[in-house]
Amino acid sequence: MTDPAQTLDYGTALPAQQRNRVLRNTYWLLALSLLPTVLGAWLGVATGITRSLSGGVGLIVFLVGAFGFLYAIEKTKNSAAGVPVLLGFTFFMGLMLSRMIAMVLGFSNGASLVMTAFAGTAGVFFVMASLATVIKRDLSGMGKFLFVGAMVVMIGSIINVFVGSSVGMLVISVLVIGIFSAYMLYDLKQIIDGGETNYVSATLALYLDIFNVFQGLLALLGLTSGNND
Repeated sequence: MTDPAQTLDYGTALPAQQRNRVLRNTYWLLALSLLPTVLGAWLGVATGITRSLSGGVGLIVFLVGAFGFLYAIEKTKNSAAGVPVLLGFTFFMGLMLSRMIAMVLGFSNGASLVMTAFAGTAGVFFVMASLATVIKRDLSGMGKFLFVGAMVVMIGSIINVFVGSSVGMLVISVLVIGIFSAYMLYDLKQIIDGGETNYVSATLALYLDIFNVFQGLLALLGLTSGNND
């Protein structure tokens, strides 16, 4: 079967007005999706509910929960239930992130590290959004390479859960930041060029990019700049 991306010009896949509507709705939903994430992270830190989710147990809970939500989002993205399911997923992701945030906040400079990671993620998004609007070249070919890179990082992360190597975590964090920053550009360009027509799917893709860049930055800062004094 022929890939539609090979037969359609991404710039003409959708009328400009419709592409702009998808982009606008995606940005609004992306902003909204960050609220449950913050709530989930705050709840996890305040209650310590995820403190026991370490090693293999934490990995299993995360994988089962994340892939369960991703399956549900795919099934409901064209219905009224799509947005609530997506917001439920972002709450879950915030809850899962709370363990790392709590560890970083344990440093004397933890609060500043969290804010630095947040500012860094916002900066990456701004740069990639700006690039996506000025680059005229079709970037759809990046998808396969980025997917392979993401799979390698995921497998490496799973292995490192059991190995517990600080050097491994450092390398993985750098790779995550690089790969998902590039993914951010790719996903934004897909929306702008009309390659993505569903704003729930578009929001999910960008949310995962932002989440991973933030998590990578937070881990990197914690490993290199955490102060125990």
